[in-house]
Amino acid sequence: MIGALPTRPITSPLRVARPAGVAVACTLSAYGRVGSPTYARPVTETAVPGVPSAEDAVAACDPTDAAPVRVPGLSPSRANDYLQCPLLFRFRVIDRLPEPPSAAAVRGTLVHSVLERLFDAPAGMRTLEAARALLDPCWEQMLAERPECAEVLDDTGTPAWFAAAGALLQTYFTLEDPNRLEPTDRELVVSVELDDGLQLRGIVDRVDVAPDGAIRVVDYKTGRSPKPGFESGALFQMRFYALVLSRLRGRVPAMLQLVYLGDGTLLRHSPDAAELVATEQRVRAIWAGIRSAAESGTWQPRPSALCSWCAHQALCPAFGGVAPEASPDAVERAIGVRPIVA
Repeated sequence: MIGALPTRPITSPLRVARPAGVAVACTLSAYGRVGSPTYARPVTETAVPGVPSAEDAVAACDPTDAAPVRVPGLSPSRANDYLQCPLLFRFRVIDRLPEPPSAAAVRGTLVHSVLERLFDAPAGMRTLEAARALLDPCWEQMLAERPECAEVLDDTGTPAWFAAAGALLQTYFTLEDPNRLEPTDRELVVSVELDDGLQLRGIVDRVDVAPDGAIRVVDYKTGRSPKPGFESGALFQMRFYALVLSRLRGRVPAMLQLVYLGDGTLLRHSPDAAELVATEQRVRAIWAGIRSAAESGTWQPRPSALCSWCAHQALCPAFGGVAPEASPDAVERAIGVRPIVA
């Protein structure tokens, strides 16, 4: 067993790398013993009808935006899109332009689906072999719902692609023992409306609740963990979820936990109420910027190293393209305001 973990300040999240030779990291933390049983309790939240059961199944489609928009809303993914590039946000949220699925994103969705369904089995039967056996049925379900996912495969790379998914599952079992966990919620669709009408929404991979009511919010990442000092983007997503859950359940989550399967790292952080107030202020500031861009019709590109991954370079002025005119009706449906005509 690993000993008690040191306490770190809010600005320095706790990293737990998988020690060599340790099959399951069973550690002490602010939340309790990681790997020990947690217990479910009834909750009153219900899923939003018509919203798919995996967030960012493909990078081009945020399922929290997939249903017809009832009120203006923002998810962590779309907030990060705007911060990365306002024009990308417009292409995804307002124009809803299609993007080809990427092999990494689709594999991530497959692994998420397996980890969700793994907990359908009773404790004691949640083994690596059971998880690997779920790959085929989960893949078939994905193809039935989104046939375009098959585009990421080719005749020569298919075995290696599925082997990589299996390797990610193997890494998961070095970080947690699912037989000692009883999640309260899996793939939980959450939404809360702020006093100005903005709806915050998202899909939380897993919520654990301890016997004393302490809440742990868990998110699986199939990539590698960020370098020390560069965790702010990932923690913004988790603080966003913590803010929403604190509104829904009346208490601040005790722990936010990111499970990085790409390099076998756990990133943990214990938020407090003041931190969530600051997160709400930041979200409101992001939304104010989005509304201003919607009213002015000015969605500026923000060139960066991430542009090489963008599917919309042909339409981007930064690459010599011309963006189509945004539909005023589409702007109003997505953002809640119409562009101001000069």
